[in-house]
Amino acid sequence: MKLLVTGGAGFIGSALVRRLVRHGHRVLNLDKLTYSGDPSTVAEVADSPLYSFVHADITDGEAVRAAFQAFRPDGVLHLAAESHVDRSIDGPMPFVQTNVVGAVVMLQAAQEYWQDLEAAAKTDFRFVHVSTDEVYGSLALEGDDRFTETTPRAPTSPYSASKAAADHFARAWFHTYGLPVIITNCSNNYGPYQYPEKLIPMVIHSALAGQPIPIYGQGLNVRDWLYVDDHVTGMIAALERGRPGSNYNFGGNAPMANLALARRLCALLDEFHPAGAPHDRLITHVADRPGHDLRYAVDYGLATAELGWTPTMDLEKGLRTTVRWYLDNSAWCLHIRTKDKAGMTVGARQGLGRVAQPVD
Repeated sequence: MKLLVTGGAGFIGSALVRRLVRHGHRVLNLDKLTYSGDPSTVAEVADSPLYSFVHADITDGEAVRAAFQAFRPDGVLHLAAESHVDRSIDGPMPFVQTNVVGAVVMLQAAQEYWQDLEAAAKTDFRFVHVSTDEVYGSLALEGDDRFTETTPRAPTSPYSASKAAADHFARAWFHTYGLPVIITNCSNNYGPYQYPEKLIPMVIHSALAGQPIPIYGQGLNVRDWLYVDDHVTGMIAALERGRPGSNYNFGGNAPMANLALARRLCALLDEFHPAGAPHDRLITHVADRPGHDLRYAVDYGLATAELGWTPTMDLEKGLRTTVRWYLDNSAWCLHIRTKDKAGMTVGARQGLGRVAQPVD
C-alpha cells in the first residue's frame, strides 16, 4: 500500500514507519520535526525507495492537500500530536492547534481527496486516527474496571482534552461525510527512541547521570504499559481489518504504579550498569501534578475479537529490552536531549532540570 503517516519522526510514528517500509509498503512521512521528532528515528529506512519525507505542519492546509495530491495514498495513519501532559499544563494553545486544528485539517484534506477517488480505491481507503486512553479520564486505584470503547470521554488535562476533541471530530467526519475513519486509543507506550521527557526514558537518563529521579506525589498512580511494537501491530491491524466508524483500544495488560516502575528500572540499571550504589537512591518525590489521573486501564477485547490483536511483549522482557537499548544508544540519547530548546516545564521549575520530568 501507499500510506501517508503523520508524525512519523516521533517515537511511535517512527516505529510504525520502520515496520511499514520493512514490510514493503510505500510511506510518505509528513512531520513538522518539533523538539520530540528527529530524522534519526527513521534513518534505518531513509534511503529506501519506498520512503519519502515532507517537512510540514499538519495545520498547514495547503501543504497537507499538496501531499495528498502528490502521493495519492491508499490510506492515512494520523499520529502527529503534542503529547506531553506537563507541557499542556504550562501552555495549552499548541495542543489545541496541533491536536485539534491539525486533526481537522487532516480530516478535511482526506475527505476532499477521498471523494474524488475511483470507486474501488474509495471503498478501500482508510483514515486511522491514533489517540490515547487518557481521553477516558481516570479510574479509581481500587478495583479492576477498565475503559472500553463505549466509555464516555472525560479528559482531565489540556492534552487529553485536545485528543478527546480530535476523537470527536474524527467520528463526526465518518458520520457526517462518510469518510472511512477508524479511531484507536492506546495505553502508555514504551520502547526505543522515546523522547526523554517521558517516564521510562526519564528514569533511565536521570539515573545514569546521577541526577534526582522525580516522582510525582506518592508515586501510586497506575499506568498500563504497552510495548511500542505491539502498538504498531495494532495500528496496522486496524488499517487492514478495522470497520470504518469503529473505535479500538490497545493495551499492554501490564499495570504498574509509577514508583514501582521507577524502582524496577533502577534495579535493571543496577544489573546492567552498576554504579557502586543502588540507583533507586536517586528517587525523589515531588509535588504532585495538578489534576493527576489515578489509574488507566483498557479493555482491548474488541481489538482481539475483530482484529485478532493481542499484546505479545511481557512487561519484564520489554523493560529489559528498553533499558538495554538506551544503554547501547547513548549517543542518540545525548543528541535528542541537547536539541530541545523549548520552555521549562513544571518539574524544571521545581529545580530538577530541563529533561528530568516525571510524566505518564
